[in-house]
Amino acid sequence: MEEQLVLVGDEAGVRTLTLNRPKSLNSFTTEMHGQLAAALGAAASDAAVRCVVLTGSGRGFCAGQDLADPAVAPNLEPGGTPTDVGATVERFYKPLALRVRTMPVPVIAAVNGVAAGAGANLALCCDMVIARRSASFIQAFARIGLVPDCGGTWLLPRLVGRAQAIGLAMLGDKLPAEDAERLGLIWKCVDDLVFESEVRAVAQRMVAMPTRALAATRAAIDAAQQLDFGAALSHEAALQTELGAAHDYLEGVAAFMAKRPPVFSDR
Repeated sequence: MEEQLVLVGDEAGVRTLTLNRPKSLNSFTTEMHGQLAAALGAAASDAAVRCVVLTGSGRGFCAGQDLADPAVAPNLEPGGTPTDVGATVERFYKPLALRVRTMPVPVIAAVNGVAAGAGANLALCCDMVIARRSASFIQAFARIGLVPDCGGTWLLPRLVGRAQAIGLAMLGDKLPAEDAERLGLIWKCVDDLVFESEVRAVAQRMVAMPTRALAATRAAIDAAQQLDFGAALSHEAALQTELGAAHDYLEGVAAFMAKRPPVFSDR
């Protein structure tokens, strides 16, 4: 029987995916990559899911890649062929980052503890990061002679600017969640005692919102980073044409005019 390395739970439209290798701070193995990819794909195709929460079991969110995994373990034999770490990035981390960034529903990273290496950047791939005050973020790559992956080189300068990105990536210092919020790296840092209730409340707010429009908002913001201002305006207009013909726009306007809560259903 396959070990459950990703736990799946549902509650009122929220699909919670919990990385489940607590003894290894939920570090990635080939098997866990496979289970997470399948779980994200299932959530994407399930019309009942309107928000995904990604978190970790135990005291960590995700410590990045398990360096003992055969996919990345160095070949220490004299004259042996070097392990192709880049092949692991192409096979697992690139599809993972793209899957998270293109989910048809909002994705919340609930960072319950340390998020290091690819684990930190996986959290940053999500639409919103909520972290315990006791959590921390570490760009640990330089410590083992590598560069940030899982989207880190793209995400960091866009979130905190080049100067902070270079400092975080080159020095690999532990960044407390409170400082991560101050820098704009994450959405919110909350006290440990209210962490779970805060994540649940934000997820339920997402469930009640127009899911299709939220996913389009993410896509539009990401696309605009590669466009000039005029092209971004044109892209906004094209999206408004599409969304303006959808149920949720009609429902939202009708609810506003009738002074009643809207009931959104597009996805």
